Amino acid sequence: MHPLLARSCRAAVALAVGALLTLSSAAPAAAAPQGPPPRPAPPTAPDPSLAVHPLAPVDSPVDNPLKGFARFYSPGGDQNQGYPHSLTWTYFGLSEVMTNASNCGSYDWSLVDSALNESASYGNQVALRFYMEYPGGSGSHPANAIPHCFDGHVDYRTNTYWGTTSPDYDNAYLVTALKNFIAAFGARYDGDPRVGFIHTGLVGLWGEWHTWPYDTDTGGDSYPNYMPTDANGTQILQAYDDAFDTTKLEVRYPGAGGAGAKNLRIGYHDDSFCYREGSPLAGVTLPQSLGGASYAQLQRAIDQGVENKWITESMGGEVRPEIQSQAFSFWPGGSGQVDDMKACIELEHATWKINEQSAGYGATDPKVAAAVRLMGYNLGVTNAYYPNAATGTAKVGVQIGNDGVAPFYYPWTVTLGLKNGSGSVVKTWDTPWDLRTVMPRKIRAFPDWNVGSDPTYLDYGYPQYFATTVNLSGVATGGYQLVMRVKNPLEAVSANAKKLRFANATQNADGWLGLGAMTVGSGGDQVAPSVPAGLTSPSSTTTSAALAWNASTDNVAVTSYQVLRNGSPVGATATTSYTDTGLTPATSYTYTVKALDAAGNSSAASSPLTVTTKSTSTPPSGTVEAESSANTLTGGAATGSCPACSGGSKVGYIGNGATLTFNNVAASAAGTHTLTISYLSAVARTATVRVNSGAATTVDFPATADWNTVGTRTLSVSLAAGNNTVTVANPSGWAPDIDKITVTSTSTPPSGTVEAESSANTLTGGAATGSCPACSGGSKVGYIGNGATLTFNNVAASAAGTHTLTISYLSAVARTATVRVNSGAATTVDFPATADWNTVGTRTLSVSLAAGNNTVTVANPSGWAPDIDKITVTPS
Repeated sequence: MHPLLARSCRAAVALAVGALLTLSSAAPAAAAPQGPPPRPAPPTAPDPSLAVHPLAPVDSPVDNPLKGFARFYSPGGDQNQGYPHSLTWTYFGLSEVMTNASNCGSYDWSLVDSALNESASYGNQVALRFYMEYPGGSGSHPANAIPHCFDGHVDYRTNTYWGTTSPDYDNAYLVTALKNFIAAFGARYDGDPRVGFIHTGLVGLWGEWHTWPYDTDTGGDSYPNYMPTDANGTQILQAYDDAFDTTKLEVRYPGAGGAGAKNLRIGYHDDSFCYREGSPLAGVTLPQSLGGASYAQLQRAIDQGVENKWITESMGGEVRPEIQSQAFSFWPGGSGQVDDMKACIELEHATWKINEQSAGYGATDPKVAAAVRLMGYNLGVTNAYYPNAATGTAKVGVQIGNDGVAPFYYPWTVTLGLKNGSGSVVKTWDTPWDLRTVMPRKIRAFPDWNVGSDPTYLDYGYPQYFATTVNLSGVATGGYQLVMRVKNPLEAVSANAKKLRFANATQNADGWLGLGAMTVGSGGDQVAPSVPAGLTSPSSTTTSAALAWNASTDNVAVTSYQVLRNGSPVGATATTSYTDTGLTPATSYTYTVKALDAAGNSSAASSPLTVTTKSTSTPPSGTVEAESSANTLTGGAATGSCPACSGGSKVGYIGNGATLTFNNVAASAAGTHTLTISYLSAVARTATVRVNSGAATTVDFPATADWNTVGTRTLSVSLAAGNNTVTVANPSGWAPDIDKITVTSTSTPPSGTVEAESSANTLTGGAATGSCPACSGGSKVGYIGNGATLTFNNVAASAAGTHTLTISYLSAVARTATVRVNSGAATTVDFPATADWNTVGTRTLSVSLAAGNNTVTVANPSGWAPDIDKITVTPS
């Protein structure tokens, strides 16, 4: 019988009663869910002295090695037909290797090697399993694969339901023979490049660790139990863990062998992936919290507290045969017996699945491709870091992100190289970089973790930064392409080995990824830029220092500036300004700046500048801390510790009758002022704000990231000259926690500053004003570009001439924009990425302004510009 038919028959009957199928005679009590795993430590920051080379992303190939679909091994058959794949699946009967009837320690591996070699010739790795019972088997899969060397030593029983012979799995002779076989199996094949994954097998029907209906559920039927005890099952699993240090292992169920695999290096193998059965339909992969059955694969994982084992061990299995033909037709969801496929992949962190009927999928089916790319690893290089020209040695770094659901599980070697103008690789360097550390950027939370409604995605991995120094000796002077590849060890066996490829536009079919151009030798630029001069600090806060300096010059071009604090690099910028954050209040720091060019030449350090951050005891003028003893708290309002707050404290429990009144809110003159309220609230809340005895104004406070993150809310208020009172309350609910308030006069904005949201500006297309707690006016303008523009109409200059235009912007990704002054030519400006969409950066350029009012238009005719906070003009 064809393996698929046998498995389909087995699946339809055996697993339809999965609720009755138990795995041990004394199943342990269910553990609590592990909950969200702690994030890995963030990587080191890229070397700011190196030139940055961004790489464009594209979709990764669907036949990357060791992930995606596996097809059944058919001797002599073309393994590369059907949907693109890199894995082959096969079974072996134990009796086909333990062939000596008088010696259980004698093994003939020729059948295994034949299958591995044939698959390798197609460039594929093999996933495999050994069994002793195969219902309906024949020919290449004998139904009875119990080695004859067990005869006379081991009792045999008949499984009348399936017509198979079950050995006594608790027999000491059998257990010892299996452990010896596993040791020999590992000694021969652990780390074998032809092998991708090994299912522990050996026990039960098809080696799947169940003997239904002859299982541990003896109370509901008349069938005796043929399963091994937990202790003997654990011995077998332990033997696998002892024998295999490199090749990844999987067992059918969380809980198999009395949860014997829980603390071993063994992953899980979901043989009924994303199927729904019963009446009403219930999933056999997803947990009960998502409509799954009590015996579903992920419910078992939660019950055993192993739902995060994917971090170190692979998750394989098989798409349930009954649904294989239409399993991805409803992507990303499901229908009928097909469960929510995207949820199944994301929560199981599935790397690979047997899927024989993938032979019928269209090679360009976008739904299937999306699923395969999500499975396992999906690696892309964000940036490469290296000097454009170098002699002797060069430091090379790359930043690699993972948009899949699992890491890459093998320690394959990452190699750097140089290609000459004809595309030949003339120099290579193996690196110590470990791809296994590149974890998925996002993970999907189980509803059982109670961290948000489904689906909730949590930040997990980071783009991992790797760097090494390469020796350029022996490389002829000239221009090259710096390249990188990952060596598939199968290449040592087969020239057809599938290459691991990255999701980048410069990925070549030969496995080499282009990182960018590099000049080697004395022909490159060796002139360093001039030393930056005029280092100053325009402002500082309790935790930050703003720096500015004059532009350096270079024989080619200055590309960036490196900022050093107390002699150590802290950041880099393409502009002549930088704000250093995360500092300690009332502390002195000494700064210097170096200029760099594209070739990596660095100037000497500038003259040092010492900056002292402000003390928390002297808040900025116009600021009143919520915890000030001059304030009045009523009801249950109370002061509490707040490390993120400017004064180290905040006032909470405001609302439902409790109030906070700031009694000494000073204004130098009567009139309209800007009141900025610094607050903390992990959920959106409202509050009423009353100035003196005026009417209360209801203000919305959007949620901040958590209860330790400060946001700001800005509104216009009318103040009297001298002291005023400001009361924060909420008569029918809770207000946010309050850090402080700050009052500034709206009639005298900073000289030369124009807010993006000013009503005097002109917005075209889809450009729109939005809230921005981090922005100076509490708002910003976004959706600029692709035809939409922002024009500042009243940009004043006291005299005609060259001025410095500083653009305050926000952009979590690097973007460009065109800047046009009056009717002059548009200048294209690069805007490096800021930390996120809530962090303001600055970009400075020289512009020619007329005396009086000018216009400045920000646009991008073919893409998106950053969001804009404001512009500031100062005479050059």
